Amino acid sequence: MKMIDSIVTQAAGIAGVRRDIHAHPELCFQEKRTAELVATKLTEWGIPMHRGMGTTGVVGIVKAGTSNRAVGLRADMDALPMQEFNTFAHTSKNAGKMHACGHDGHTAMLLAAAQHFAKNRNFDGTVYLIFQPAEEGGGGAREMIKDGLFEQFPMEAVFGMHNWPGSQVGKFAVSPGPVMASSNEFKITIRGKGGHAALPHLGLDPVPVACQMVQAFQTIISRNKKPIDAGVVSVTMIHAGEATNVIPDSCELQGTVRTFTLEVLDLIERRMKEIAEHTCAAFGVACDFSFKRNYPPTINSAAEADFARSVMNDIVGTDNVLVQEPTMGSEDFAYMLQAKPGAYCFIANGDGSHREMGHGAGPCMLHNPSYDFNDDLIPLGATYWVRLAEQWLSTPRASAKA
Repeated sequence: MKMIDSIVTQAAGIAGVRRDIHAHPELCFQEKRTAELVATKLTEWGIPMHRGMGTTGVVGIVKAGTSNRAVGLRADMDALPMQEFNTFAHTSKNAGKMHACGHDGHTAMLLAAAQHFAKNRNFDGTVYLIFQPAEEGGGGAREMIKDGLFEQFPMEAVFGMHNWPGSQVGKFAVSPGPVMASSNEFKITIRGKGGHAALPHLGLDPVPVACQMVQAFQTIISRNKKPIDAGVVSVTMIHAGEATNVIPDSCELQGTVRTFTLEVLDLIERRMKEIAEHTCAAFGVACDFSFKRNYPPTINSAAEADFARSVMNDIVGTDNVLVQEPTMGSEDFAYMLQAKPGAYCFIANGDGSHREMGHGAGPCMLHNPSYDFNDDLIPLGATYWVRLAEQWLSTPRASAKA
């Protein structure tokens, strides 16, 4: 691997910052301490910034030369509302909050790049360092855009990166097209008529209606959409009843829908509504149908994904840059990619053997209470950020748009 020597030398210090962030996790739009830490470091290194975008977001501004060209690099800062099982020294000090997705590491990698940029500006143009709040369900990317991210900081393209457990450190993955799914949720309330369970003919039981509905939803996946189009409908909650001898008045279904295209999403939402309402009508009960679209699919633009791959090839070699297998997880970086060309890549986090004594019994997977970011990624991820920015600003981009 061709990592930048100065970044490697400073990696231990940045790892300390990462562990401090891990020990003090903050949920979406509450990242005040984390944002203050980021701002303090940028100030220490002489990098001007803008604060408060998207509530707690920070944008560092690194300029060199006279060119008006610019590129954006994004890291997310927020944690998850879950209890950590680890017991090592940097475990969460905030009960019910945990950096179980590695956003502490994402912030650290971009800070390591910022520290290098402070003394080594081998480019002509501007690099915007985007420290984003509220990726975990809050839509922080969308809120930063609403606050004028791309108007105040015009950039040709924007790039994001996420650690990915299970693959050997030293590997990347990036591909054009959809790489993460849209995230959507539904809530359906079936309103019947309660009564004595021994006298079902005197009521309108919503439970068998719900059972019919759950099974019918899967025909959307198997019979309505094209077999080559990806889509998931998962009913994850069914709530009804309080006693074994009482037919409930209502039954509530909730769950998630995931797709890689808005066309498939439109189809699934329309068919779910039709199935829900018509099934309820067939059984003589009422239906309340709600469908909420959260994050759109994350779709890498082809030219920018190819460019990112070329940068990775130079750092770790072509054999270590993998095809990015799309995942049904979602990511609010999708909003940035709707507004600007760019690419979202994965950086391998290892198999979990990096964790120190005191980690929990579970695997080192994302959103697991025994997860911990692998600090070995910091110099590699930072090197990628630096080389990406340097090469982008030194290479004419026919597809670039400000």
